[in-house]
Amino acid sequence: MNHRVYARHSGVMAEDRLSLPLVKRCVRVALRLEAVDMPCEVSVLITNDSRLRRLNSEFRGIDEPTDVLSFPMQEFSPPGWEAPGAGAADPETGLLPLGEIVISAERIVRQAREFGHTRERETAYITVHSVLHLLGYDHVDEAGEKRFMRAREKEILGSL
Repeated sequence: MNHRVYARHSGVMAEDRLSLPLVKRCVRVALRLEAVDMPCEVSVLITNDSRLRRLNSEFRGIDEPTDVLSFPMQEFSPPGWEAPGAGAADPETGLLPLGEIVISAERIVRQAREFGHTRERETAYITVHSVLHLLGYDHVDEAGEKRFMRAREKEILGSL
């Protein structure tokens, strides 16, 4: 499937930059393994804690930075991809806009150190996690939804 993934850095120090090719690959693999059979568009902004704090405060009412925020443009109910109705795709591009992912590079670098794994592994995890949010997954319910989402993350990361 020909998904379009836009990824860029803004306000990130050179030493904290994340791999844009890895981010794009993670988005595409997650969409493929979720059986998304319609060409989609996803935007990824990699930025800093300050911007994530502002966005988290504005959209979630939580005045602190976070590692990632997902802004879905469609409404899905997992498990499983179900193509939206006619007219959901952008008429100019033919692509279904799934939404935007905003990642804090500073937080990814810190979390990788904290958890004892590579920056690439943390980047992949956060990216896959966010794509699943764009597809309607959530982890509010500890018993069911969270366990299901974590299983999907693990399976997708295993294929990367």
